[in-house]
Amino acid sequence: MDLKNIHNIYFIGIGGIGMSALARYFNANNFFVSGYDKTPSLVTKGLNELGISIHFEDDIKAIPKQIFDKKDTVIVYTPAIPKDHAEFNYFKDKGYTIYKRSEILGAITKNTFCFGVAGTHGKTTTSTILGHILHEAKLNATSFLGGIAVNYNSNLILGGDKISVVEADEFDRSFLQLSPNFACITSMDADHLDIYGEEAALTQSFNDFANLVSDKLFIRKGLPIEGITYGIEEGADYDAKNIKIENGTYIFDVQTPTELYKNIEINIPGRHNVLNTVVALAMADSYGVPLATIAEALKSFKGIKRRFNYKIKTDNLVLIDDYAHHPTEINAVADAVRELFPSDKILAVFQPHLFTRTRDFIDDFATSLSKFDELILLDIYPAREKPIEGVTSEWLLGKIDTQKKQISLKEEVIKKIKASDAKIIVMIGAGDIGVLVEEVYQNLKIETQN
Repeated sequence: MDLKNIHNIYFIGIGGIGMSALARYFNANNFFVSGYDKTPSLVTKGLNELGISIHFEDDIKAIPKQIFDKKDTVIVYTPAIPKDHAEFNYFKDKGYTIYKRSEILGAITKNTFCFGVAGTHGKTTTSTILGHILHEAKLNATSFLGGIAVNYNSNLILGGDKISVVEADEFDRSFLQLSPNFACITSMDADHLDIYGEEAALTQSFNDFANLVSDKLFIRKGLPIEGITYGIEEGADYDAKNIKIENGTYIFDVQTPTELYKNIEINIPGRHNVLNTVVALAMADSYGVPLATIAEALKSFKGIKRRFNYKIKTDNLVLIDDYAHHPTEINAVADAVRELFPSDKILAVFQPHLFTRTRDFIDDFATSLSKFDELILLDIYPAREKPIEGVTSEWLLGKIDTQKKQISLKEEVIKKIKASDAKIIVMIGAGDIGVLVEEVYQNLKIETQN
């Protein structure tokens, strides 16, 4: 893939979190960038503010004229678009150069020292922590992220063309397009079974990814792949020890292969984030970043939007927003909230994501959601799927042990939250619940100010 003679890049699905990071990257490198997306969002608004032209109807006439210069243009698309997408089929039929998002990212990693962050959970947080460490260490690194880093208000940390940090996404096996020098695998829980069919195929995909790593592979201790291990009090090669919490800050020591580094501080909650921090530290340390520099960077890391974000944090009310959409992720959120607020009542608002995921993990979802004192359950967010008969939020609700549980329309959520006496409100899910979170925040914020 040679982009040297290309001037125009057109993104079909430009509002996706991974697509928009690439759009920002090419815009910063003086390409003419434009695109289509299904609906406006905060992400597309941010791209508009950079001067990137975006339209929201699948209409060939809405495409900027210079995109039709075939020899100067590359089309990038997300596999999430429907097969009958008019713009995509136009470019395909006319013989334009077309790449998947993962292929473009793969081309970038071939020409850099690539840190790949893989795993069914923890990719976004781990890659953002690592990108922040490399940025603070003043290394020539650009990080492509799957979330909006609070420190940069962006899903791209632009820093140069020597090093790349990328999320190695197992969905659609796209991580097999990458050329990682260093990589980590945070977890291999069953997920995306709508793509893989069975867990064994997913496991094989991670093994195939591990075989692509040219230098060093870091593995959560206990996973069935060989590599440098990390963990918490597990005798791993990089091992967190002596965890304590002071005013919401997690403080711990890390035993590396060569030394014990004491009193590392992070301001993102949960033992799962201690693990994410340890593997980011391990990768940076192995690359040669001094541990003192890493520790100082970690103190200033502010987290990622929709990853355990405190929207409101007062003595009387706490509103937390999190992207969790898999039972393992919900368990991590529930455990972190309980660890931080052990004596307070916790209300969760959850929007299931995908009919297939709800069906495949129905009992695990019921177990994880039963950890909350109260539950408001929204309808299943379909994303790319059509409904499956019998797979409903009512089915899930019936399996949950929590006594105070109910189904709600989105329009009624604010009223139902206000009717609860819970002090801690946790809103979780990967669909359009992020928009609802903002509405709840604005409404509750007014009340806390009165």
